[in-house]
Amino acid sequence: MSVFPGVLKVKVDVQSSGVDSTVQGTQPISPVVQSAFQTWTRGLDTRESMCSIFSHIRDIPYSLIGPVNNAKTPQEQLLLGGKGSCGAKHYLLAEMFRLLGVPVVYATFPFLWNDPDLDYPPGLRKLAVTLPVAHHLACHIQTRDRWILVDATWDLPLAKAGFPVNDRWDGISETRCAVKPLKSPVRTAFCRTATSEPCRGKDEATFSPVDGETNHQKAGDQDRYYSERTALRTSEEVERIRRFSREFSDWLEIVRTSG
Repeated sequence: MSVFPGVLKVKVDVQSSGVDSTVQGTQPISPVVQSAFQTWTRGLDTRESMCSIFSHIRDIPYSLIGPVNNAKTPQEQLLLGGKGSCGAKHYLLAEMFRLLGVPVVYATFPFLWNDPDLDYPPGLRKLAVTLPVAHHLACHIQTRDRWILVDATWDLPLAKAGFPVNDRWDGISETRCAVKPLKSPVRTAFCRTATSEPCRGKDEATFSPVDGETNHQKAGDQDRYYSERTALRTSEEVERIRRFSREFSDWLEIVRTSG
């Protein structure tokens, strides 16, 4: 680990089992991320640091409407603005876990916002029905020689509205997925896509994506994949998504402040 004026640069070279998640080269870390990382991990061992990073990122309020600030990356925007979506949360989680030497893979899941388990108000439910397939981002990490899903999407107060919040994480066990992944029409694999429960058994050590899941090692590759999918949406779909994003984010604020 080498420190240069104004920036922390970390060389990560880790070995994996099941997939090649070795990250080679020197990656610049912004002072904003560096400061948060040091604050959240000071005096902690690796497992304690993982749990601390996870809980801090999870507790940042989820929002589909990102804050307006001078941030240069989604990670900075999340930290400076104090709210953000699954993408920004898991870009930050991956960056910080890699600083700890933990192998990370980005996991993208297709899903529908019209989840019957969420306590949408009638107007928002009606709008959710009209939305196209969306894409959720979480992370796979390797710990104790096995791969697990780590999902820090929903902040704690959202459990009141039926969101699958991961209120406790021990740094070892797989978390619940924040969404119900859709199955791929051309590939079948063992998974529980009907619920948001963990997708792998406790003793499964190999990396095994769930049905419909797409994985990337680099944030840039994941971002390009997402952009290619969303570019196929019609102008009408884009407008419905924008309206849903505003109304959904406003509703989440109501949920957080309700009794």
